[in-house]
Amino acid sequence: MLPRWLEVLLTEKFYNACIIHEEARKNEKNIYCLDCCFSLCPHCLSPHRSHRLLQLRRYVYHDVIRLDDASKLIDCSFVQSYTTNSAKVVFLNQRAQTRNVRGSGNICSTCDRSLQEPYLFCSLSCKVDYLVRTEGGLSKYLYECKFLSLPDPGFDDGLMTPDSVLEPTGSAQTSSESGGSGGVGCRTLLCTATTEFVRKKRSSASAIRSTCRPVCSPVSEISVGRRKGNPQRAPLY
Repeated sequence: MLPRWLEVLLTEKFYNACIIHEEARKNEKNIYCLDCCFSLCPHCLSPHRSHRLLQLRRYVYHDVIRLDDASKLIDCSFVQSYTTNSAKVVFLNQRAQTRNVRGSGNICSTCDRSLQEPYLFCSLSCKVDYLVRTEGGLSKYLYECKFLSLPDPGFDDGLMTPDSVLEPTGSAQTSSESGGSGGVGCRTLLCTATTEFVRKKRSSASAIRSTCRPVCSPVSEISVGRRKGNPQRAPLY
């Protein structure tokens, strides 16, 4: 019931090391070729430059794709999206849950994951499963896309995006306000630049402590000095 490119996309394992370029740096398979229906690493791109290419990213240790790219291929309305690194992304597959949230507020129509209003699906695969189950197919929701290229190398650290944590901070937009896709604000944590800044700041503080001498004597020396000599008593009248 699914087109071949979508069936493989939802079942493919991304970010595994490429066995062809296993000795090369940055050899994770984070690119998907829609024409050949398999994943690629950046070193495999040359024969596929003229094909439709989709970049995968990793957030919260799960695969996500840019909402702009996904919307060229399939209707993504009511799929909860997140904004990170100046781009909206949607989760590709549903994620495991640690507790049962059925009946508690707005939940995903497929996996019962808690959602913000007015979203109905937590991932692209959840919407696909729901449409196949309720409508018997996706023909009305698929778009014809003849060209799909990778983003500019300078966007979002190029092809290699580090794992991050998404933290929703805003309220969901309605379908009419966001073009049917919606979006949730978030912060990207575990920033490499921030970590490096903190590390440099700590090392600078350690160097200052090692080169500077205290102005006052330690408390222990002051207390010992007070105990030396004859005790002073108040005069008797």
